[in-house]
Amino acid sequence: MDKRPASLKRITTKKAAEKFIDQQVKEIREQVKDQKVLLALSGGVDSSVVAALLIKAIDKQLVCVHVNHGLLRKGEPEQVIEVFEKNLGANLKYVDASNKFLKELKGVSDPEEKRKIIGKVFIDVFAKEAKKIKNVKFLAQGTIYPDILESKGVKAHHNVGGLPKELNFELVEPVKYLYKDEVRVVGEALGLPKDMVYRQPFPGPGLGVRCVGAITKDRLNALREADAIVREEIGKLKDKPWQYFCVIPDLKSTGIKDGKRYMGWAAIIRAINTKDAVTAKSYEIPYKTLYKIRDRIIKEVPGINRVLWDYSDKPVSTIEWE
Repeated sequence: MDKRPASLKRITTKKAAEKFIDQQVKEIREQVKDQKVLLALSGGVDSSVVAALLIKAIDKQLVCVHVNHGLLRKGEPEQVIEVFEKNLGANLKYVDASNKFLKELKGVSDPEEKRKIIGKVFIDVFAKEAKKIKNVKFLAQGTIYPDILESKGVKAHHNVGGLPKELNFELVEPVKYLYKDEVRVVGEALGLPKDMVYRQPFPGPGLGVRCVGAITKDRLNALREADAIVREEIGKLKDKPWQYFCVIPDLKSTGIKDGKRYMGWAAIIRAINTKDAVTAKSYEIPYKTLYKIRDRIIKEVPGINRVLWDYSDKPVSTIEWE
């Protein structure tokens, strides 16, 4: 098992982060020289920090590919383009593959099958884009130290594990010996937006595992809007929980709208506190905030007629529903 280098001290300050950045810039340049580097930029904390670090080190030699699988949270694809292409001048290729993902996921309700499909389609789309870019020798990944401890360095599909062997990339993993909190400190030192650096944990399959059951475009869109409201309102609290989001199961119940009976979905609020994600406690959302979320979702999101609160702990309940 890989171990953190003895010379690497815990990164808790901007000064320590800047020292780490300078060292990595030097090492990246020595490793890459004048070659191109490819990166799957999801917009998550790890890949975003790696992208910013590589842009600082090799500028346009880095080619970022942002695959929008249609399962991202509201505003995320736009933020990736804004931050990296417009602000940092990244060599960014945006691929909207949302229709392809939804087509492959149609009628699939089993959670594990959904994960496998999302992973496979992501790899297929990314590999196709990678083959279009000539003379690429290196692949950058946002592998961090807990990934090495848990899986010997092989991450889930969102870090492009499982790419076709014929692509024959050499890996560049500049933050592989850092813990998540250290990655965030480095991200701040690199000048990334605070809401990107401190983005909540988000599963690789994205909203695909929060749109419980077989995914449909209309329910996925409702989930995206309801989730944005949950994150906005709870985000206003001074004492925020570790993670908070929305889930919409494939279940309808009776409601009344404009004096007529209609069937609508239930939006379920999930908010938890945890230190390690192994166990978690339900966060006690203030009732004033709950009522505000309820009123906004019912009023603003078509197709939803109930708002529920999941206040179960882990165990027995997991953090995610699927």
